[in-house]
Amino acid sequence: MFLHLFLMTFSFSGIENKSRVWCFQDSFPNYHYYHMEPKSRTVRTLVTKLSSVSERIRTDALSELRQLSKDDPETRPMISDSGAIPYIAETLYSSSHLSQDNAAATLLNLSISVKEPLMSTRSVLDGIAHILSHHSTTSSAAAVQSSAATIHSLLATVESFRSIVGSKREIVYALVDILRSHNSTPPRTIKDALKALFAISLYQLNRATVIHLGAVPALFSLIVKDGRVGIVEDATAVVAQVAGCEESAEAFRKVSGIEVLADLLDLATCASMRTKENAVSALLNLVRFCGESVVSDVREVLVDVVTALNGISDVAGRGSSKGKSKASELLKVLFDESGGFSNSSGLSTETSISI
Repeated sequence: MFLHLFLMTFSFSGIENKSRVWCFQDSFPNYHYYHMEPKSRTVRTLVTKLSSVSERIRTDALSELRQLSKDDPETRPMISDSGAIPYIAETLYSSSHLSQDNAAATLLNLSISVKEPLMSTRSVLDGIAHILSHHSTTSSAAAVQSSAATIHSLLATVESFRSIVGSKREIVYALVDILRSHNSTPPRTIKDALKALFAISLYQLNRATVIHLGAVPALFSLIVKDGRVGIVEDATAVVAQVAGCEESAEAFRKVSGIEVLADLLDLATCASMRTKENAVSALLNLVRFCGESVVSDVREVLVDVVTALNGISDVAGRGSSKGKSKASELLKVLFDESGGFSNSSGLSTETSISI
């Protein structure tokens, strides 16, 4: 009798535990609903206000959406799905700097999680082009920085977007023009513009466009005149990318680019290892893509600047694994007559840039 009661108690206890698990699992969708629905309702209310005739209401609503999209990643798809993106993009044309700031920052936040909806909304790239193109006149500095950062965010991980943005010459030209204005531009904006150009140049067919729109003299001017290590590192990373096309040979000659890269490799300049690795990558891309005449030019400059060879050897010995590989390959191409060089060497033309 006692054993029978014990087994019944155990059985009921097991049923009760299973019931509790079943109840929790069964109620989870309701939990999810009650957790997400208030956020979704808040977002829909704010998005509705973006079409208000009152500028104050529109500004306040966008400010709240900016904060939500920054603090709560779960709201980003909600904001996109609620139809907010066209309204936000339109606000980039506002004469109010506050509205520009809120719109550009919100798009930057959204670009972290909802890239496809941004790219499929044509007015987004047009609005960003407008902000960047007026970086020295009617655009707020914060909106310019956020817009440049958005370009990098969109392109850093999605290869298919790079050709699309690269075809927007107004965007590319504006980013280059920001570099030309480096004396009057905040350092953070310069770095974001460099990162955007780097991401655009990852697509090889964009490199000729970047060069034709004046990037090479702007980049080398920045390298020579700006002593800030982070900016020089990022600028040389872009240089290494744009070197990977035939058009780079003439552009580099006009600004004595090979000589500048050799100077960066001189150990006496105390350039950072990442800058030296980028210089090696740039020289390697030049000789890979621009033919034997450029190989001769690079060899001649490095023979004249013997200390630059020490810099290449330093990268080959102490650099990153990718840097060592490229430094060794460059030395082989230039000075090992028994080893030929071909464009099918399999080396990646991609270098690195800090984020």
